[in-house]
Amino acid sequence: MKQFIALVHKDPDSAYGVEFPDAPGCFSAADELADLQPNATEALSLYFEGEEVPEPRDLEEIRAEVAAEIAQGAFLMAIPLVTSRTRIVRANISMDKGTLDAIDQAAKSRGLNRSAFLAEAALNEIEGRH
Repeated sequence: MKQFIALVHKDPDSAYGVEFPDAPGCFSAADELADLQPNATEALSLYFEGEEVPEPRDLEEIRAEVAAEIAQGAFLMAIPLVTSRTRIVRANISMDKGTLDAIDQAAKSRGLNRSAFLAEAALNEIEGRH
């Protein structure tokens, strides 16, 4: 999975602003720190939807480029690029029966099937939505 480095700014009395040096024009915002990663992941996914995705630069190259902003309080985050969620593929996984039973019960209580529950749980973990 590709990860893009995001530059995060926060001014007093404002939301966190997120921009991507390797995705010009892609931006996001969040009022709470906990919402930064999921919001930025969604923005990045929408930005590259249907587009050729370039190789992101490494952290040190980005850090050197934005050193002045970091010195003024900005910080960097690695944001995963989660591509199209429209193509469904079959996967075979193995786990202990107790865990599988717990998954099935949790899925049923949420009105989901096992596959939908596992996909949602995985995306929540990857995108930082806890």
